Amino acid sequence: MDNPSKIIEDGVEYSLGTFDGHKVYYDFEKVLIYLSAKGKLLFGNKFKIYEEDTQTILSLCHYFIKDKENCRKNGIDPDKGVLLSGPIGCGKTSLMKLLKYLVPLQPPYLIAPCRNVVFGFNHLGYKTIEDFGDNGAVCFDDLGVEPLGSHYGRDCNVMGEVLLSRYELYLKTKSKIKTHATTNLNAEELEERYGSRVRSRMRELFNLIPFDKNTNDKRK
Repeated sequence: MDNPSKIIEDGVEYSLGTFDGHKVYYDFEKVLIYLSAKGKLLFGNKFKIYEEDTQTILSLCHYFIKDKENCRKNGIDPDKGVLLSGPIGCGKTSLMKLLKYLVPLQPPYLIAPCRNVVFGFNHLGYKTIEDFGDNGAVCFDDLGVEPLGSHYGRDCNVMGEVLLSRYELYLKTKSKIKTHATTNLNAEELEERYGSRVRSRMRELFNLIPFDKNTNDKRK
């Protein structure tokens, strides 16, 4: 890609800012125009970016474009993954699907619904935990509301085990392979679901980026 500050979608060129030959200087207003257009292509013409969500989106953009100065100002560690939290229907999944297109040169991450990970465990057993726990970048969608796993009568808190494996991967790869997640739950609810050990590992794995708790349900 000759100029990483420009992206072509559906025959239209979008500018994200300026490129001096070494570094992209992003313009957030232009980034929002691109994200809105790409969102419509991905999710249909009803997709829109709400003004009430721009601060959350800005934090995510700082993270994904690796804006170290703004990450530092906002307490975001670029070496960790993102835990995007917020009420049901606020747009967490759509944003995580969308933002990976913002920096095309970065390796993409898989979006894996947590309930599907559990269904995989129920069918294949511990191989599923190994596959998701020791592989490339993943965003686990809807963390904390998935059912308990069971394989040949053995119950397992599947996502708890996956997160422990992802933590080991994080240490082993010196944070080069990212783990992301979306959740409707707060910190106390996550600890109740997975226990204090997993919750402690999650603090080291993730930057918590929240939506406002009063954010509207976009699906209504």
